[in-house]
Amino acid sequence: MYQKYIGFGLSLVALGLFVPGILLPMFNLSMNMMVAISGADINSSLLDKELSIINTVTELWQQNRYLVSTLIFVFSILIPVVKTSTLTFVFFTKRQRTQLKLGRFIAAIGKWSMADVFVVAIFLAVLSTNHAESVEQQQLSFFGMSFNFEISSQTISMVGSGFYFFVGYCLVSILGSQLLLWGIKKEVNSSADLGRL
Repeated sequence: MYQKYIGFGLSLVALGLFVPGILLPMFNLSMNMMVAISGADINSSLLDKELSIINTVTELWQQNRYLVSTLIFVFSILIPVVKTSTLTFVFFTKRQRTQLKLGRFIAAIGKWSMADVFVVAIFLAVLSTNHAESVEQQQLSFFGMSFNFEISSQTISMVGSGFYFFVGYCLVSILGSQLLLWGIKKEVNSSADLGRL
């Protein structure tokens, strides 16, 4: 019986991790370019961005990338909210038939929880560009004089705090929902056994 309560508690913890997980930056991405001409360096920042899941969805939508934006929204925001709301209803309802039906529904959408992990994997793929650097040497000649110059660019990406919150949410949510559903099944089976006596 205690699995049901532990599972519900973990689901609340997961919800507490979910909110900052979608609002805080998942990663920071910056790109710098440097031009060195005869000992003088010119630095320029080409990109400096912090992206959270909410910002990513909004930005993709504004860029008319509706499919990708919608998929990220559905799998990373909508399904977790529906799942947590349904788990809460299942926990507080006393009707066992309703608990079982909603438990099956949660188990069905729980398979889509792997989409959360997929989103995290995408962000990790983006982070694999960390410290990518390119250097190109050029020579410029005019009026009989030649100048050597070097153009280099550097891309740096770092994990943001939202990444850790979202990963924590994924893991705790899966564990919490499984314990809650397992506890409900045990409760229903116990009631059925008592009914037969």
